Amino acid sequence: MRRLFQLTLLAACLTTTVGCFVPIYSARPERRVQQLLYTSEDMRSLVDEWERFWFLDAPSHMTPIRTHGGIL
Repeated sequence: MRRLFQLTLLAACLTTTVGCFVPIYSARPERRVQQLLYTSEDMRSLVDEWERFWFLDAPSHMTPIRTHGGIL
């Protein structure tokens, strides 16, 4: 039983460090640049989604300049 527990613990430790041994991005520089651009664009769009979800992208009604809501 102790041996099984040790093997399970060893397997859990090895599977949590897979990211260090297996690279996320390609070894080819041109492909790696493309992957990094896609990743950075995803993170940028995530911030926009977060602001849209919490209605932070709406204009503030506390501005000193009033905007006319009708047709001018």
